[in-house]
Amino acid sequence: MFTPIDLAQWPRGQMFYYFSHMAPTGYSLTVSLDVTGLHRTVKAHGVKFFPAYVWLVTKNLNRQVEFKCAVQDGQLGYFDTLTPLYAAMHPDDRTISLMWTEYQEDFPAFYRQYLENQRRFGAQHGVLAQPQTPPPPNAYTVSCLPWVPFQHFAVHSYENKPYYFPSVEAGKFEERDGRLLMPLSLTCHHATTDGWHVNRFLEDLQRDMDDFARYL
Repeated sequence: MFTPIDLAQWPRGQMFYYFSHMAPTGYSLTVSLDVTGLHRTVKAHGVKFFPAYVWLVTKNLNRQVEFKCAVQDGQLGYFDTLTPLYAAMHPDDRTISLMWTEYQEDFPAFYRQYLENQRRFGAQHGVLAQPQTPPPPNAYTVSCLPWVPFQHFAVHSYENKPYYFPSVEAGKFEERDGRLLMPLSLTCHHATTDGWHVNRFLEDLQRDMDDFARYL
């Protein structure tokens, strides 16, 4: 569902106009998340780490309207939920294809659908692994670069169109003082999100990663 936003009534309406029309601005930052508990939990329950990570990121982005803003038919608004759009690696030629799994509040249901999508479309090559339909309009990019323990990662779009969803990228784990740390990069548009929204997202995400067992 898409809900229109009245800029005249929206508390950040002037800020949105400034950062989208007068001084179009985006930003990115990278933090280290402690995934020790999450890694231990998924391993104990035989669950793949990547879909758990994707679900947790999506769950916590969905908590704030500002991360779900988009323009539809010239109208600014927000979706009720975001759908994760992620890359699937093909082991035969090392190319990637884009896939998506609709978000569900129940993780086991989301996980079953993720595995089913992998079974049905995982071997499909090309830009879209699910060629029957295009990605839904509420799809945002979330991915992982598991080979590189980067200190920063930024996504830059070279297409001049209004795009306000965040982009999220994780990196390779590093063990430090007995803890598993994972770099996480978040790229946002300043028209819709400020540092306060990012901080709240990261705090909620870390808390859910520490206590992921309650969602299984």
